[in-house]
Amino acid sequence: MTAGDSSIHETAIVEPGARIGTGTHVWHHSHVRDGAVIGRDCTLGKNVFVDATVVIGDRVKVQNNVSVYRGVTLEDEVFVGPSAVFTNDQLPRASSPDWQITPTLVREGASIGANATIVCGSEIGRWAMVGAGSVVTRSVAPHQLVVGVPARPAGWVCRCGAVVSREASRPASFECAGCEAAAR
Repeated sequence: MTAGDSSIHETAIVEPGARIGTGTHVWHHSHVRDGAVIGRDCTLGKNVFVDATVVIGDRVKVQNNVSVYRGVTLEDEVFVGPSAVFTNDQLPRASSPDWQITPTLVREGASIGANATIVCGSEIGRWAMVGAGSVVTRSVAPHQLVVGVPARPAGWVCRCGAVVSREASRPASFECAGCEAAAR
């Protein structure tokens, strides 16, 4: 199925009221809820769930088996690896009438590795990188690399993803040698 210049696989469910940007591809068995907003030129892999009121920016890639729950915002050019998990309630109970959505914000260009868990209330900074399998329990600074369970700082990355420093303190520049040379 095609909606405008977007392609939506015949097995995907896109509820009325969901907005899908031009050039976006929604693959097999994905489900986009009413009220979700997905930007231009995005890719939602197989079996992706996008809940109501979720906002996804332009040029975002969400790989297979990811659920993006209510309260999560993914800004432009975010990458979410396969089977990454977002939570949205600090005190979840199946029978609680007091379900409270706690927002999570993933800033422009950030990357989240496969099987990472992002606990709600966190902000992942611009161009930050979360290592595969990590559990993020607190906010991540721009360009910061975090790894482990719970995720801990492991360095700083360039916009291209290359590690520019393994030091705890912020480097003077977040550009790797290759990106610096290309800018000249």
